[in-house]
Amino acid sequence: MGDGYQATLTPRWRRALLVLAAVLVSPVLWLATAGPQPVLARTAAVLLAAGQVAALSRLDRSPRTVTAGILVAGAVLQLLVPGLGAGLAFVVLCTYAWARPAGESLWVLAATVVTVCAPAALQGRWGLAGGWLAASLLAWSWGALGRARGARREAEQRQAVLEERGRIARELHDVLSHTVSVMVVQAAAADDVFDRHPDQARAAIRRTEAAGREALAELRTFLRAVRADPHDSPPQPGLAAIEPLAGTMTAAGLTVTVHREGDGEPPAGVQLCAYRIVQEALTNTLRHADATEADVLVRITETRVEVTVQDDGRNKAADTPGNGIRGMRERAALLGGTLTAEPGPSGGFLVHAHLPWKAGQ
Repeated sequence: MGDGYQATLTPRWRRALLVLAAVLVSPVLWLATAGPQPVLARTAAVLLAAGQVAALSRLDRSPRTVTAGILVAGAVLQLLVPGLGAGLAFVVLCTYAWARPAGESLWVLAATVVTVCAPAALQGRWGLAGGWLAASLLAWSWGALGRARGARREAEQRQAVLEERGRIARELHDVLSHTVSVMVVQAAAADDVFDRHPDQARAAIRRTEAAGREALAELRTFLRAVRADPHDSPPQPGLAAIEPLAGTMTAAGLTVTVHREGDGEPPAGVQLCAYRIVQEALTNTLRHADATEADVLVRITETRVEVTVQDDGRNKAADTPGNGIRGMRERAALLGGTLTAEPGPSGGFLVHAHLPWKAGQ
């Protein structure tokens, strides 16, 4: 069973591998031409060495076949030219351990040990056989370590992409969910009074238009923040924007009262998190709770920001948490904080967030 990591040789690394292979097999040409072996043995040695280099270029395409061929050719070369070392065996083993999962490359390690140590043992060179064994283990370990590092880097990159996608999804949800919910409520209100109170209907339509423009403005700000340099991104809403948010919700039919306790200027990221939590909690109240009033309490201490949103709507204990509550919890967790969303002790629904912003919490 694989580990999910796909290692491929780039053209640059393939060229470097071929150059290394040519350097390693060059002694074969010299030993084969200068040695006392018969002409047939010397010719076979040269052909085997050249074949090893040619086969190496296809190592990542047919790893098993190429590796087996190079190992067998290396064993024969050691028998034909006794003064020759293991040559490409260690290069192939190291590359295979990097390219394939450990469970598969261990079999290649065993095959390498046999093919490089057996010829030396047959020749009675036990010290050399021991050296080849150590070199085989070192080559496999080096390749496996390179694979582990590559897999870790790929996993970190994949996790970073997932986290960024999650951040973008949360921002889009928070930016659009609130204003679209307000637009739906205002459009429904305008429809209800269209015939009997046209002035009220027109006012609701104007509020719908204002909410739509607000959504477009927030969306443009968000897109600029995604595309821009992190140090040059537009400002995000903070604690000061909660009051205007409450006014928007009040105009939509949900009377919101905001209380603020404590002084201090938490970091912009903490303020944005607190604002988005209040925004999402009030949006859920407007959409799902059939509430008429909601209280927002923002308490700032020297080490944390606490946000509490309580409405007087219906009990939502049986409701399945959706993307909004999950997103609020994720936002709080990113700051090392916590968030609870549950029915309130005196009815309605209660959202409470604990957002640390200094050491000591």
